[in-house]
Amino acid sequence: MKTFGRTLLATTALGTATLAYAAGIERRNWTLRQATVPVLAPGSTPLRVLHLSDLHMLPGQKSKQRWVAALAELEPDLVVNTGDNLSHQQAVPAVLRALGPLLDRPGLFVFGSNDYYAPRPKNPARYLLPSAKTKRIHGVPLPWRDLRAAMIERGWLDLTHVRRELEVAGQKIFTAGLDDPHLKRDRYADIAGPVPEAALRLGVTHSPEPRVLDPFAADGYDLVLAGHTHGGQLRVPGYGALVTNCDLDRSRARGVSRWGAHMWLNVSAGLGTSPYAPVRFACPPEASLLTLVPRAEAAGQTPPTTERDTRFGVGGTIG
Repeated sequence: MKTFGRTLLATTALGTATLAYAAGIERRNWTLRQATVPVLAPGSTPLRVLHLSDLHMLPGQKSKQRWVAALAELEPDLVVNTGDNLSHQQAVPAVLRALGPLLDRPGLFVFGSNDYYAPRPKNPARYLLPSAKTKRIHGVPLPWRDLRAAMIERGWLDLTHVRRELEVAGQKIFTAGLDDPHLKRDRYADIAGPVPEAALRLGVTHSPEPRVLDPFAADGYDLVLAGHTHGGQLRVPGYGALVTNCDLDRSRARGVSRWGAHMWLNVSAGLGTSPYAPVRFACPPEASLLTLVPRAEAAGQTPPTTERDTRFGVGGTIG
């Protein structure tokens, strides 16, 4: 009986310590994930792309705002934001403070569900259920139009259901984006069709649903950037993400992977959480710095993709 009591006490203490770490430390452990991806046309000059996603910003999250703003020191050639910037009706100024210096760089964006609607309290167990079996519950509308107008005013391009050709670092980029597939707002037919030759053919979406990744690949895109999964948010060492909150398989919950024969996919684990589930475990909040290099011209010569996590910029605590 005493042994059972000691075991129960030890288990409770371990659980409490794990929860304290996940809620108090790891979710503030801002991390820069770096990868080299062979997606450019032969002969192209390497490009540095900063991929941001899932800020889920609250007005008082000063540490997050400072850290994101400091990413401008990386001097990326292009910034891509894949949505879920907001978690509060008054968070637009906080997001703009965070993005401020980055808005001076060339940028692209699409929105996710938590740009349109605020999160609501939910049973945490629902997150572990297959997405098809859960009913989506929307919170109050968020001021996404204000955020969109500010981004556009600073020169970023809204890719929602449009195809755009632009020049980045002296090279031709062809890109297209979708509204959030998680909310079934996507209309791939609006951007469907083979893509023209360019140094980079880039697709952008919030949720990496296979039903939209497949047509991106079929149309000839080199790379798709997405977020939404939070990397699983809770990962088991040696096992990985428990869920992806979409139809993407767990092995692709974060980082770079191949999709089909020719396309690459980067899924950002994102920088935030719902305010009603403010925990991360074995999955620190992240931004991605992708160095894009020319793809190999011959089969079997594709260079390996490498990833590493590094701390960057300022620290601090969420106020």
